Amino acid sequence: MAAVAAVSVANLYYAQPLGATIARSLGVGAGSMGAALMLCQLGYALGMLLLVPLGDGRERRALMTVTALGASAMLLLTALAPGFRSFAAVNLALGFASCLPQMAVPFAVGAVPPAERGKAIGTVMSALLAGILLSRTASGSLAQAIGWRGTFVAAAALMVGLAATIRFALPPQRPARPLAWRTILASLAGIIRREPLLRRHALVGAAGFAAFSAFWSTLSFQLARLGHGSRAAGLFGVLGLTGVAVAPIVGRLTGRVRPAILNAAGLVAVIAAFALFWAGARSLIVLAVGVVALDAGVQGSHLTNQSVIFGLDPDARNRINAVYMVSYFIGGALGTVLAGWAWDLAGWSGVCLAGMTFAAAGLLPVIGGPGRQRAASAIATAASGSPATTSGDSARNRSTVT
Repeated sequence: MAAVAAVSVANLYYAQPLGATIARSLGVGAGSMGAALMLCQLGYALGMLLLVPLGDGRERRALMTVTALGASAMLLLTALAPGFRSFAAVNLALGFASCLPQMAVPFAVGAVPPAERGKAIGTVMSALLAGILLSRTASGSLAQAIGWRGTFVAAAALMVGLAATIRFALPPQRPARPLAWRTILASLAGIIRREPLLRRHALVGAAGFAAFSAFWSTLSFQLARLGHGSRAAGLFGVLGLTGVAVAPIVGRLTGRVRPAILNAAGLVAVIAAFALFWAGARSLIVLAVGVVALDAGVQGSHLTNQSVIFGLDPDARNRINAVYMVSYFIGGALGTVLAGWAWDLAGWSGVCLAGMTFAAAGLLPVIGGPGRQRAASAIATAASGSPATTSGDSARNRSTVT
């Protein structure tokens, strides 16, 4: 499941370090390229909304296999896109078919004993983060050798191999209580209404990922201005592996430190990162230091959010995760497109200002939320992977605040 998450999430990010190269090839500017990348993230959000919840009502191995093959087809069509409009349209479909990582997490939770659920979630999420970051390095290096179209052909072949691995290396997994697709989707609104913690942490996550996406979707343009190519943009992804090291640290702290404090620390680190990007715009060393702070801050905040939401209602865990991740990637999509516009209007300074604004907006739900009680019970449930709570336990978890 860790491999599934890492390989499939990479589909969303291959284009980011190649943005300037693809834009030149298709004859468009940074704003248009940002809109195309935004469509990919919006497609991912739609996939999480319409496909991921099917895991509550369908055999999951078959669902994942078909989804992987669909992603392979969309990657191939991306490579063959003759112009910008077709490239943008296929990016929407590619994002939709790349929601496998959010199927992998509940599959992993269902494949291990209850006591190991927290460890399983951490393993898959760490691999997902590694896939996000190393995909940029891989695509930047591959594009130097075989071009951006060849990079997407190679990614399509990789997804075919992943589909075969899912089909033949994993056991089938059927839901304990199959639900109709309409029933699953109809229940999402009720979950949002009754879970104030979910709403709050979804806003925090969306703001943090907007800042993250604003930087990574425009970095290639700044590096091109400094005389560096797509490979340099990809190599910056290696620095982002700091977030993988942050994951176990945050996991240990969630049971001891209030989530609001962890969220605030992460978002302040993001603001500091963009201040560095702005002050040292022409220094690769300063940009590298900022990347470490950015990725550590965003991932620390994100994992804190998940430690809370996964402890709310075990019977609706897939759907709660879908709601959170849809909000998360809508934030990322907005960050991508607004950063493209900011670049066109004010260059790198505009991007940095946009990133700081997103992170500051994420602090508002953290600072403004009521402080009556710690979210310890929800965090403990998620960290320990304890069995499903009773309805009374769920109600108490819903009453906790950050």
